[in-house]
Formats: sequence, structure tokens, C-alpha cells
Amino acid sequence: MKVLVTGAAGFLGSHVRRALAAADHEVVAIDVMHPAVHGKDATPPDAVSRVDIRDAAAVETLARGVDVVCHLAAVTGMTGPLETSGLVESGLNPAEFAAHNDLGTAVLLAAMSRAGVKRLVLASSVDVYGEGRYRMVHGGSFSPGVRLRADLDRGMFDHRAPRTGEVLTWDPVGEDAPSRPRGFCAASKAAQENYALSWGFATGNAVTVLRYHQIYGPGAHFGIPALFRDALAAGIATRVFEDGGQVRDFLHVDDAAAATVAAVERALPGFVPLNIASGHPVTLYQVASTMSRACGGQAPVVTGQYRLADIRHFVGDPERAKRAIDFTATIAPVPGLAEFAASAVKSVEP
Repeated sequence: MKVLVTGAAGFLGSHVRRALAAADHEVVAIDVMHPAVHGKDATPPDAVSRVDIRDAAAVETLARGVDVVCHLAAVTGMTGPLETSGLVESGLNPAEFAAHNDLGTAVLLAAMSRAGVKRLVLASSVDVYGEGRYRMVHGGSFSPGVRLRADLDRGMFDHRAPRTGEVLTWDPVGEDAPSRPRGFCAASKAAQENYALSWGFATGNAVTVLRYHQIYGPGAHFGIPALFRDALAAGIATRVFEDGGQVRDFLHVDDAAAATVAAVERALPGFVPLNIASGHPVTLYQVASTMSRACGGQAPVVTGQYRLADIRHFVGDPERAKRAIDFTATIAPVPGLAEFAASAVKSVEP
């Protein structure tokens, strides 16, 4: 097929571009080379054209004859200090996210319609869900709100049942869960999904949404594993907020690229959101300790600090992706993160 890939010079985009080419697809690769993603004065790599997806005429021209658009371009804001337990927003303001992620997606969709492209694979995030899903021993599932500051100050980090005080147990979240994003980036990803959903309804075209879990691997500069890696490479102990018991799922970039290629190659009808995860949830303390042991670094420091809006646990259910596009991750977080830490630290040795 002929595939237009936006954000093709980014971390995930670079891997997807190579994976599509390796599968004998013709790739039209574009990237605006935004300084928040690539740094100041960055130039696009070979075979990637510098194009802003908000340039309607340029996008329409490139989209003609394309079978499917793989839309990965986004300003993510995934930067922060080393002493973090999760992803934090950068200094970008809401208008920056809206201008690039949301307006860019709207312009892209309109250009696709004019060019006659009928399929979209959209890169989204589990962040669109907000807080995860929980259950009580007696009483079924429960969707909590933001935790109380008084509880967090006392070191009570887990969500509790409002009447009994029972500690809630996390459950995997399915794709039909409501969108409750926290933060500007998550809100913009939810908006991208809504624009794509409306475009699909209006045109009868197909949209596959990939809600990636936290991606790591060679070339990663953002996210929890990259922050921990940088600390270890600098000889600094990793610092984990709360009690380190926060549960997440981490996805190797090779698996993320494989899932993306599978979604490109499998023409699903209608609007289909998919959780793209490893299927092996881990705690943040386990992430930090695994990476530390892998490179002989200092033991993690559990700080007890918190951010009020942080999500306690989030694990997406990957079963729909397995059925819909035959995707199952091949790299579990523990060995994958260990290799990521060890290889990164070796790269800075004299």
C-alpha cells in the first residue's frame, strides 16, 4: 500500500516508517520538526519532508493516491525533571496543543476527504481515559475522582470506597470506558479522537485509533523510563513519587511499531479504538529497581511526594487489539526495561 505517515521523524514515527518500508509498503513521510519534539533548528532525516499538517494544500497534494494515512504527528509535552513518578506537562500552553494536535488533525481530515483517502490510523494515548477502573470486594466496579489531599498527606495513596474506606483494587480498562482526560496533552488527544470519529460518521470512512501505553526503547527521550535512564546514566538514584506502588503498562517501541503496521494492514470498518499494551503491568518501583539493577545503579528512592492530579493506577485491557489486528506484544516490560537501561548507560561509558 501507499501510506502517508505524519510525524515520521519522531521517536515512534521513525520506527513505524522503517517497519512499513520493511513490509514493502510505499511510505510518504512528513514531519514539521517542531522544536518541542526535536530541539531547536533540527533538520528532517533523509526521506522525510518538512511539512506542517496545517498546510492544507500541501497535505492534500501528498495525500492523493494514498491508501491509508498513519497520523502520528503531535506535540506531547512529555518533559519533566528527573525526580518524577510519571509524565508531566512541559511549559507549552493549551493553545499550543490545540493548534498542533487538534487543528492539525482537523486540517488533515479535510485534506484526506478532498484527496479521496478513506482510511485513517490515528495515534492516541491511554491518557484519554484519565483515572483507571477499580472494583470493590462487594459492590462491583467503581470510577473514582481525584484523591483527597488530606489522604495523600497521610500517605494514603490508594483510592478507597467512599462509605467503607475499603482500598479499591484496579481492573483493566476496556476501550468503551468514558474519556476523562487530565492535562492539556490528554485533552488534545481526546479531541483528536472526537474529530476522527465525526469525520468517520460524516464520510463513512474508517478510523482505527491506537491508544498506546507508555512507549520506551532506543531513541526515547521522554517518559518515565527515559527519565530513570538519564538519572542512572548520571550516577543519580531514581526518585519515585508516592509509595512506588502505582501500576502502569510499558510498551517497547518495536511492539508499538508492529501494532501500527498491523493496524495499517488490517482494514477495520468504522471507528475502532484499541488499547496497545504489553499486557504485563508493573509498579513504578519495579520499573525503577529493574532499571537500576540492570546497570548497577543506586537503589531507587521512594519519596512519598505526590501531585494531586496524578493517576494512581492505569492498565488497559489489550484483548480487543489481539482480536481485531492480531497484535500481541513480544517484549515484556521487565526484560525490555532492563535492556533499555543497560544499553543506555553503556553508551555513555568512556
